[in-house]
Amino acid sequence: MSQDEDRMRDRILFHLKTRGPQTATDIGARLGMTSAGARQHLLKLETAGLVESEDQREGRGRPKKYWRLTQPGHDRFPDRHSDLTLDLLRSLRDVFGDRGLDKLIEHREQASIADYLGHIGDRPSLHQRLVALAEIRSREGYMASVTEDAPESFLFVENHCPICAAAAACQGLCRSELAIFRAVLGTHVSIERIDHILAGARRCSYRIGMSPQSNGGPANR
Repeated sequence: MSQDEDRMRDRILFHLKTRGPQTATDIGARLGMTSAGARQHLLKLETAGLVESEDQREGRGRPKKYWRLTQPGHDRFPDRHSDLTLDLLRSLRDVFGDRGLDKLIEHREQASIADYLGHIGDRPSLHQRLVALAEIRSREGYMASVTEDAPESFLFVENHCPICAAAAACQGLCRSELAIFRAVLGTHVSIERIDHILAGARRCSYRIGMSPQSNGGPANR
């Protein structure tokens, strides 16, 4: 790869980082090249695992292909937020003790529950609520998805943990995540964590279904 090609691909990565998902036409117009030229660079970046595409329909006609950074693409940019978060957690524990840290986690937990419930709304089925939960968790950086693995049983998978460094330093955050899920999905739902990044797994995943005590009803898919 020539230096000019390398610089152009760095410019494309920076453009996607600062402006979010874009079409090849938008990128080409912004960076002074044809859409075909931009697409060629994007395909090579995709092969390198730095970008990915998604078709989005906008009104009538064929869907448009939008390109965005993958997590490795985001990782190309310096980020000290994990270091800052760890410093803040240590300082909070030093100043206010473990009880103060627990109160902070509890406050975050209640705020998250309210936020998630507002997004999930009154969706009647467990599957619909899990899809809505995956949407909001993905926006927060967890790369979440839902699949059905048995009748009335689902796998809720988070392929990335944006708070991993903080969770490693403060185990209460992981316990709080489970409490949040239980609060927003309902007491009639059983949740079992079967993969855990902090335990060495490549992802966090949960098996979620109706609890044996539930008699079904509107929460079933």
